[in-house]
Amino acid sequence: MFSNRQSREILIRDTKQFKDKIIFWGAKSDTFVAFDTNNYNDKYGRFDFIAFEGVNSHVNCSEDKAAFSNLRDFSNKAKDWLIGYFSYDLKNDIENLDSNNYDNLNFYSLYFFQPKKIFILKGKILNCIYIDRYFYQLDKDIEDIHQTKIINYIIPKINLNKRISKKEYIDIFNHIKYNINRGNIFEINFCMEFFAEDINIQSPEQVFNQLNKLSRMPMSAFCKFWDKYVLCLSPERYLSRDGGKIVSQPIKGTAKAMSSKFKNKKIVDMLKNDPKEIKENIMTVDMVRNDLSKMANNFSVRVEELCKVYSYNQINQIVSTVSSEVDKNINSIDMIKSTFPMASMTGVPKNRAMQIIEKYEKTKRGLYSGALGYFTPSGDFDFNVVIRTILYNKLNNYLSYSVGSAITDLSSAEKEYDECILKAKLINEFFSGK
Repeated sequence: MFSNRQSREILIRDTKQFKDKIIFWGAKSDTFVAFDTNNYNDKYGRFDFIAFEGVNSHVNCSEDKAAFSNLRDFSNKAKDWLIGYFSYDLKNDIENLDSNNYDNLNFYSLYFFQPKKIFILKGKILNCIYIDRYFYQLDKDIEDIHQTKIINYIIPKINLNKRISKKEYIDIFNHIKYNINRGNIFEINFCMEFFAEDINIQSPEQVFNQLNKLSRMPMSAFCKFWDKYVLCLSPERYLSRDGGKIVSQPIKGTAKAMSSKFKNKKIVDMLKNDPKEIKENIMTVDMVRNDLSKMANNFSVRVEELCKVYSYNQINQIVSTVSSEVDKNINSIDMIKSTFPMASMTGVPKNRAMQIIEKYEKTKRGLYSGALGYFTPSGDFDFNVVIRTILYNKLNNYLSYSVGSAITDLSSAEKEYDECILKAKLINEFFSGK
């Protein structure tokens, strides 16, 4: 399974066009993954764009149990780049929990592959890293990418259905608030699904391309796993490792972004002074600190940035940055298992919150609110939080888009519901043609 690699650097003059073309080129393969930072100024970022094509070897798990140990065994044999995802339901591999809600997407619980070909873009330099026996294909691949035509297919008009009505949402909200008032939980991230059935999207890569240009999020990703697609417009980093440093950047606190700088500044000022939104973020930060401390060196966990508002194209978010130092011998997969699922998508305390999530949510989360990313051969990694993401099963023509918000003792049902609708606005308007 271990494979030597060769690399070559290539000058790319028009990087914007190249990124578009490589996604359309890669979408012709059975398996292709690309991450786009959208040139976001990220001190923890390592590239502008990275893509992985072709499967040399892979591991998948349909069951939630023993998934982490299977991945660890696979990683030890491969000793190479691994790209893939952890679904939210791997919580069942960590705690005594179950996932029995409705699922029409049917993604694996875990999937990682060793890619044949890697393309890393920094500035105008593209580093192409191929497994030895495929290196002879490099020149032809680059030529094919440059020659790829971006065809604008007609995107079908889709009316997304709400899995939970507003009345049902308010009823569930009241049950959750009861649990908060009783002290069973202090905060919870409750999610609901928007979905469409019998949908034939001819070119998911085109949908991603257009939405990515509208949202321009720093942790965006396009993935094709055979007949399953992930069109991810995430702003949130779950966890990254660079040598001995671990970083998590939880997001809690949301408000609409305004096109006018003056109007948006007023929104930002309101958001960063909103007691409810700040409380959500701080509670999540405390849980992240606790998660990181499980494997951190003594006294190394620290909050580098607390409750800073970041403005994106469509939305303002409160982001915090928490870091820790770990021993170089700590296994990266164990590090992820010790913090998974991420604090921002569960609640406080985490185990009890996940039990309540399973009780009141109507659909199995699957890949939504899981993590998508990569491991390097040295064990470094970077994973996002799978939010603001379209999941599409082309085999059964099922499309899903889930949203959620954090509920605390300061929350109101109307505002939380409105926040969910705001997070779904871009996708709803895109498919409705507004």
